[in-house]
Amino acid sequence: MRGLLISLLVAAVVMLTPQVNAQPAPTPLAYAGKTALVTGSTDGLGREIARALAAQGAHVIVHGRNAERGQALVEEIMKSGKGSASFLAADFASMAAVRDFADTIARRHPKLDLLVNNAGVAIAADQPRRVSADGHELQFAVNYLAGWVLTNRLRPNLAAAAPSRVINVASGAASPIDFDDVMLERPGAHSRGYGQSKLAQVSMTVALAPAFARQGITMVSLHPATFMDTTMVVRDLGVTPRTSVADGRDHVMSLVLAPTLEPGAFYVEGRPSRPGYPQPYDAAARQRLMTLSAQLTGVPAQ
Repeated sequence: MRGLLISLLVAAVVMLTPQVNAQPAPTPLAYAGKTALVTGSTDGLGREIARALAAQGAHVIVHGRNAERGQALVEEIMKSGKGSASFLAADFASMAAVRDFADTIARRHPKLDLLVNNAGVAIAADQPRRVSADGHELQFAVNYLAGWVLTNRLRPNLAAAAPSRVINVASGAASPIDFDDVMLERPGAHSRGYGQSKLAQVSMTVALAPAFARQGITMVSLHPATFMDTTMVVRDLGVTPRTSVADGRDHVMSLVLAPTLEPGAFYVEGRPSRPGYPQPYDAAARQRLMTLSAQLTGVPAQ
């Protein structure tokens, strides 16, 4: 009898004890057999992202202006036995070259699983203002307008591969867009060029992400790391590095592989944040930028 009472008490305790259902950790995205385009991937952060994606088993489209460096990276990846790679050169200082580049990618790769808009240029404040082949301020052209063209021209390919992603490598070094002097022709204005181009990337992301998300394309932007030890930081800007390229690579890859992301968000250290200026969240300013971008590139928002 006593044994029966004990058994009944144990059963009652078990029934009354809350059952905790352990939820399995979300599974990171897999890129084996998928296709990824990483712009500006013959050096610095882009090169490390390309290597990391190939290690995941992806086919990486390597982009840059230097064919020798591009082919060297392709050969390195092919010899690694992980993933695969191909190289396509394009000078992003020319909108015609960017449009041709996008059209070539679109023909060769009907499905594109990932676009990383990473290519960029930085001009030190003590250097003279520079312009692109089209007469646009160089940083605005390379860092922002080229990504606008690719993102919109390759939207059908990204949609065909959905769920797919666009990762825009922006920066916390932001400056608001002066729509009365976007090309920074006023004396000393070009010192804001890098920050303006990066805030434009964030604005584009906020503006386009909702429509892209409806097609299964998740678009985000991010600040990868502060003053990485890249050629652009050390040589072009003459700044003492504060972080490594590996830091930036790991942040980008954490978003590439994350099971879920918040469309349109600006990520810092893996979490949605906001840049130092509110302009990307001003609907009128975003629309003004979208209209200007279509006019300057000949590529409307798709």
